[in-house]
Amino acid sequence: MTTKLTSVILALSSAFALGHGDIEIGPNKGRILEFSTDESMHGEVVRKDDKLHIILLDKDMKPVVIDKQTLTATAGTRQKPEKLEVTITESGFAIPEPEGGQWLILQYKQDPEAKPVTARLHYDTTVCGGCEKPEWLCSCE
Repeated sequence: MTTKLTSVILALSSAFALGHGDIEIGPNKGRILEFSTDESMHGEVVRKDDKLHIILLDKDMKPVVIDKQTLTATAGTRQKPEKLEVTITESGFAIPEPEGGQWLILQYKQDPEAKPVTARLHYDTTVCGGCEKPEWLCSCE
């Protein structure tokens, strides 16, 4: 009985540790983050030229033109958070690439008066053994 229970616990815990099924990959092969409460605005995070680019996408995953939207980015540890410089690009925003293994906290506002929507990304650059992509982009089941 103890052996069976131990086997079940190990199987369940390894599924939670290795499963990435809840990660959504976007049309540009980047990681999708939710920038709204009703799934009407998304941010797709892609790495290019040592920067992370956040492409704004609507509910149909089509690009959104930057107008009054703003984004703030913070990386680092809870004890030593670091604000990252956000620049506007033609497709969204760009930030310097944080160190691997850090949390990236993005706060998106549709316009200056809007309440910010917070999205979190564990920027783990370790390569997944299953798909050989960085863990932050891994969608292995």
